[in-house]
Amino acid sequence: MQSKLPLYLLVSFIVLLGVASISLKLGAYSFDNTSIWNLIVDKVTGRKIISEMDEYVLFNIRLPRIVMGILMGSAFAVSGTCLQGMFKNPLATPNLIGVTSGASLFAAVAIVLGNQFRSFLPDVINYSLISIMAFIGAILTMTFVYRMSTSKRKTNVVVMLLAGVAISALAGAITGFLTYLTDDEQLRDLTFWTLGSLGGATWVKNGILAVVVFFSFSLLLNQGKTLNAMMLGEQDAKHLGIPIEKVKKRIIILTALMVGTCVAFAGAIGFIGLIVPYILRLLFKSNYHLILPLSTIVGSTLLLIADTISRTVVAPSEMPIGILTAFLGAPIFIVILIRYKKNI
Repeated sequence: MQSKLPLYLLVSFIVLLGVASISLKLGAYSFDNTSIWNLIVDKVTGRKIISEMDEYVLFNIRLPRIVMGILMGSAFAVSGTCLQGMFKNPLATPNLIGVTSGASLFAAVAIVLGNQFRSFLPDVINYSLISIMAFIGAILTMTFVYRMSTSKRKTNVVVMLLAGVAISALAGAITGFLTYLTDDEQLRDLTFWTLGSLGGATWVKNGILAVVVFFSFSLLLNQGKTLNAMMLGEQDAKHLGIPIEKVKKRIIILTALMVGTCVAFAGAIGFIGLIVPYILRLLFKSNYHLILPLSTIVGSTLLLIADTISRTVVAPSEMPIGILTAFLGAPIFIVILIRYKKNI
């Protein structure tokens, strides 16, 4: 089956291209069937055979959003796959160690209390204050949880899970208190942020996100055989010569980096890291040599489908993408719980 990995990747990539093409055409703004091809001709030849409005919508709104969906979907899926393999638990997600909650809390602080200190900050920071604060929150949360659970250069998984639960509860309580203090405009911003959206996609954000994602993937996507060995137990994996603590540290830091960057740019989008590994395990059991690379494309496809629905189902308004991913993820979460209970 492992020899068929290139075929599986090719088929998945073709499906992703099809979904991206459909997503590019759908939305509140409509343009004729030749606009996409004409845009390519424009960029290659410098000719002007497409209207300025069509060009603006395609190149400055639709394409950045689609690219961000592809990058974030793969980041969430790979993060969830790595965490589930490391914890040997199908319920493990990037939210598990509290990174999403920490990032959302700092974003809420920027939304509700940002006006109190914006006058002291330069314009370049004010412009991206929410994103910067969310990223800082993710990194601080990751650092705190990791230090809490690490002793004598060894990471205690149980302590890490408990620390993540505690951080999530505390962050949720503080965010709730900040919600109580908001006015109507801040409440709308805070609600939209906590439910997630790709509406703020830009080429600059995509460039930063691409660097983070590709750097993380270069260190994670070759860990399939390592995760397979860890499924046998840490002692058995050590006997095979695998540096368990080094692998744990790498997975924790890089998943926190990816999730923190995603939350900083698009808010809290949940369940992608749960749904994708579950679907792939149904097809390939727990063979992470296959699941890990395939999760990059399947995660992108799933998030792109959810985003396309979110901006078309109630057009010209937009439904927060977190609502759709929750609708998809919650039933799967319940199914996993039922299956997990039967195996106890």
